[in-house]
Amino acid sequence: MAPLPHPMSPQDSLVAVMIAVSAADMQIRTAELVAIQALVNHLPIFAEYDADRIKTIAQTVFDLLEEEDGLDALFGLVRESLPEKLVETAYALACDVAAADGKLAQSELRLLEEIRHELQIDRLHAAAIERGARARHMQL
Repeated sequence: MAPLPHPMSPQDSLVAVMIAVSAADMQIRTAELVAIQALVNHLPIFAEYDADRIKTIAQTVFDLLEEEDGLDALFGLVRESLPEKLVETAYALACDVAAADGKLAQSELRLLEEIRHELQIDRLHAAAIERGARARHMQL
């Protein structure tokens, strides 16, 4: 695994969570990549973020997911660099990416559950975040 040029920033952690959810079903769909790029381009939390870091963070996530206990290592990195006030933001972004292609695979649902657990997101808050993502990505 290639080391990061510097420690993960809070924004890197948000990107890592989005990439992990996208990769959860072993198929990174175009809609998910477009959603990640759009979120990074438009949300205020990413205003000062170097979008070129997305590739570096994505490679780090892919490398970790190939290792035994790699998901635990990823969550460790995320918890280290993500301030408490951004854990619900991380979950909301993960839900948006998961919902972006209109399909939620079991592996994505399991990862979302793991994210809720690892980031200690209250179940009621998580349900509200999930409902918002579902509403934003509804199709006719």
